[in-house]
Amino acid sequence: KYTCAPWPATGRLLVGFRKWYYNMCGFNKLGLMRDDTIHEDLDVKEALRRLPENVYNDRMFRIKRALDLSMKQQILPKNQWTKFEEDVHYLTPYLEEVIRERKEKEEWMKK
Repeated sequence: KYTCAPWPATGRLLVGFRKWYYNMCGFNKLGLMRDDTIHEDLDVKEALRRLPENVYNDRMFRIKRALDLSMKQQILPKNQWTKFEEDVHYLTPYLEEVIRERKEKEEWMKK
């Protein structure tokens, strides 16, 4: 088997595309992070329940501010936009754990 790293130019191109797409989505202009935009199903609700209180409160502040801006049809000043490099996937580890536990429970119930 061959293992090779991606070409440096391809890696830069991919990162450039990700940044472009991130900015085109528009949620960052409202001060939201990517994980703030995940649809809340049962797994996400359980992951949110497991968040540390300060992380949950920060999320709620960003969402309330975004709703307020959206109602006013405004966006934040550019210096307050969430930057691609600063976007933390704070919910993803909790969500992955919840999904893993649910699948494990479903497998256990089959036996």
